Amino acid sequence: MTVPARPEDVDEICGSMPETELGTSWGDRPTWKVPRGDKGKGFVLYRAPHRSAIDPDTGEMYDDLLVVVTPTEAEKHALVEDPSTPFFTIDHFSGYNAVLVQLSRLGEISREELVEVITDAWAAKAPKRLVREHLGG
Repeated sequence: MTVPARPEDVDEICGSMPETELGTSWGDRPTWKVPRGDKGKGFVLYRAPHRSAIDPDTGEMYDDLLVVVTPTEAEKHALVEDPSTPFFTIDHFSGYNAVLVQLSRLGEISREELVEVITDAWAAKAPKRLVREHLGG
């Protein structure tokens, strides 16, 4: 049975990845980082509402956006261009390997798919040694 992803799955999945911690970046934004400590790099970020990301239907700034790093531009485009997923991008992220998704739309993908996307984000920012230990080759 396919289990739909939920907003609370984000922290559960990120927290289960090796050597991660919830810190802040972009000022005060909650950000999952790897590895723990000063050298940590963000792989999932809770984005503040900003005029660069407007709901085309309401004209309002999105207030529940998650930024998820992608390993490559090709993977970013694959997620954004797949009409079966809620992932999208904005001009502000042009040239940056990351996708956006509204927390309120996570149920449009399975928890398994969310695990895969977050694992890829983690692997894109984690030290290579850690990735080899956790994911193999």
